[in-house]
Amino acid sequence: MVDEINITWHGHSCFTVEAGKYCIVLDPFADGAVPGYADIRLTANEVICSHEHRDHGFREGVTLTEGPDNPFTVESIKLPHDDAGGSLRGMNEITILSAGGMRVAHFGDIGCMPEPEALRKLTGLDLAMIPVGGYYTMEPEGVLSLLEQIKPKVVIPMHYRTEAFGYEVLHTLDDFLSERDVVIEYDSNRFTLTPDTPAQTAVLRYMG
Repeated sequence: MVDEINITWHGHSCFTVEAGKYCIVLDPFADGAVPGYADIRLTANEVICSHEHRDHGFREGVTLTEGPDNPFTVESIKLPHDDAGGSLRGMNEITILSAGGMRVAHFGDIGCMPEPEALRKLTGLDLAMIPVGGYYTMEPEGVLSLLEQIKPKVVIPMHYRTEAFGYEVLHTLDDFLSERDVVIEYDSNRFTLTPDTPAQTAVLRYMG
C-alpha cells in the first residue's frame, strides 16, 4: 500500500518520483544544456519526457533497471508548447501520476492554457510540478491564473532562473512567489507527499 510519494528535484524540470520502491525520472536534461546544472546521471525503473528538446528529453542520462510492479497509474495530456498551436516549439505532454489515492502532475513546458476538458482532469491535484520562468513556457501571470483554476494542494516551481543556474531569459522566482500565500523554502531537493501534507508552495533547493 502506497502511503507517500517522494519527489526529488535534480534541477531545471528534472525530477525523480518514487512510490514504494518504484522510481520514475521525468524530463532529464542533456549535458551542458542548461547553464549551472551538473550533468544528469540517474538510475530509475522508467523515464518519461514531456517532449524531445535537449533540456527535457535526455533519456541517455538515465540507466533503467527492473524493479517491483509499477504502483502508478499514468495519464498524459498533450497540448502545445507555445501559444501558437505548437507551430513555434511543437507539442508538450503533461504527465499525471496517481498512487495511493494521490495525484501528482509534471507540466513539462506548458505553453498555453489547457482546454476545459484538460482543466477538469487537472483540477484538485495533490501536487503540481510546474514551470514558472516564462519565455519558453507560460508567463508567471498565466501560470498563476492556471493554478487558481485547478487548485493543486502543493506546487513545486521549476524551469526558472537564479544567479547560479538557468537560462538568462527566464524569470526568477520573485514574481511568482510574491502572489503565493504559503511559501516554504526547503534546505533539501527532496519532498515527501502524504495525504496529510498541508497546502503550500514548496521551493526545493538545488543540491548540485
